[in-house]
Amino acid sequence: MIYARSDHPTWQFQPTVTRDGRYLVVEVGDGQVGDRGQELLLYADLTRPSSRPIALVDAFEAEYEFVGNEGPVFYVKTSLDAPNKRAQRPEAFGAAAPLSGVLDLLRFQLFGQGAGWEGDYGSPADPSDFQALYRYSPLHNVRPGTRYPATLIVTADHDVRVAPLHSYKFAAALQAAQAGPAPILLRVETLSGHGGGTTLTSKIAQDAELLAFFTQNLRVATGSSISATSSDVRFSSDGSQPTSPQNLQLLADE
Repeated sequence: MIYARSDHPTWQFQPTVTRDGRYLVVEVGDGQVGDRGQELLLYADLTRPSSRPIALVDAFEAEYEFVGNEGPVFYVKTSLDAPNKRAQRPEAFGAAAPLSGVLDLLRFQLFGQGAGWEGDYGSPADPSDFQALYRYSPLHNVRPGTRYPATLIVTADHDVRVAPLHSYKFAAALQAAQAGPAPILLRVETLSGHGGGTTLTSKIAQDAELLAFFTQNLRVATGSSISATSSDVRFSSDGSQPTSPQNLQLLADE
């Protein structure tokens, strides 16, 4: 496959056909793919030959690497700061669901296993690291009077890896700041650790709630499911409508 953009001659394209043969996923880098650790991400449905590629990620703002799919759900490896784009660019998303997210980056080292993450995030005790963390800490980038998308914040009361207080504080801050009609919800899985329920029944219940949440708030005819970790993001396209920034979701997880 050869593809080029005359309006962006430095862009490089890395195409991948999903194992089921249905989708073409294209990573786009300015220069060689991955040079700057930032990529665009496009997909095309190969069962619709006349369809144009649709942007899953439409700005060079983080690293994205396609790793696989389950039907219309795409798994993507991404850099640590990517999930925070929801807080910084709320208008770009129709709904969001942070799962066990590290959301207070100025105090993360004080709770759970946070002290071990300073090698990744930096130390809030270091003045230069503090300034960098403050700029992209989700909790500290909540802006009063902003119309935030529908948000379902999910945590577990016995999570010793990412303390649930991250989710509690983020939910309270978003609820206080919300200027739009979309709901800001907090879901707490009881008697569970990191990642929520571990039994098949509890996982089915949690996934069903996520599907219902996205279906309701994205107003799609068939459910769209998306989840993510800070190193793994899932994007899902609706079977009848192409995915765009308006129905792209990220779920933040440590």
